[in-house]
Amino acid sequence: MEQITQNQKKRVITTKEMTMMSLMAAFLSVSSYIVIPLPFSTASITAQTIVVNLVGMILEPLQAGLVLIVWILAGLIGIPVFAGGATGPAKLLGPTGGYILGFLVAAVLISIFCKKQKDIRKQTLFLIVVGIPVIYFLGAVWMKIITQQPWSGILIQAVLPFIPLDIVKCFAAVALAKALRPII
Repeated sequence: MEQITQNQKKRVITTKEMTMMSLMAAFLSVSSYIVIPLPFSTASITAQTIVVNLVGMILEPLQAGLVLIVWILAGLIGIPVFAGGATGPAKLLGPTGGYILGFLVAAVLISIFCKKQKDIRKQTLFLIVVGIPVIYFLGAVWMKIITQQPWSGILIQAVLPFIPLDIVKCFAAVALAKALRPII
């Protein structure tokens, strides 16, 4: 009987963890409303990447994944949580839907790395060298599939204009994570 009990033990998400996950999902939703449209692109500059990085830096990998899945599902069922308050399956299946999927993958990868590597400089470098490029890659590939534009056009619309500000946003996420870690 004791062996069955030990085998049945499962990881339970605590109230504190659930609260943090809910706050991160809400923060991600709010960040979606901070939008700077670009006249030459279907993608916009948003504050979402700061929060995606922050989610990965603060939460465990499973928690980070769940936050992004809940956020995506909320958008799919009609809650206006995507960039600029967009909602519904059309947003996920549209030209910028790859970014949304990229957010999920990036948050989990960042979380896995940050749990293993505690050096803040290496975490920052990881965000810039792996986290953001994962988002760009999935966003660009998806945009290419949907729009059938040449790769040069995709790079001009979906990647190059975002690099400088996304690097700054990585540093902002690191600063926020550094400030929040001691109090959570």
